[in-house]
Amino acid sequence: MRFTSVRRAPRANLTGFNPKDLAAASGAPANDPWARREAWRYSGPFTRWNRFRGSFPGLGIATVAFAAYCGYEYMFLKDDHGSHSDPHH
Repeated sequence: MRFTSVRRAPRANLTGFNPKDLAAASGAPANDPWARREAWRYSGPFTRWNRFRGSFPGLGIATVAFAAYCGYEYMFLKDDHGSHSDPHH
């Protein structure tokens, strides 16, 4: 079964009020009394990057430790179960 989209004309606005025009005309307030109190949320230790970085504590150390263990296992821990050179098996 194939879905099709139905395109309709925009509905007529009975009141004549357009919220998009109002938002564009109003713009930002000239003097926002709360701007200074809200600025700390987006600066210093609370920037977007710092909040993301703190989301996964220990991930970098764990990744390095896992890679080091995989390298150690590959280099030094050889599996001898497949070799037929040992006659006393």
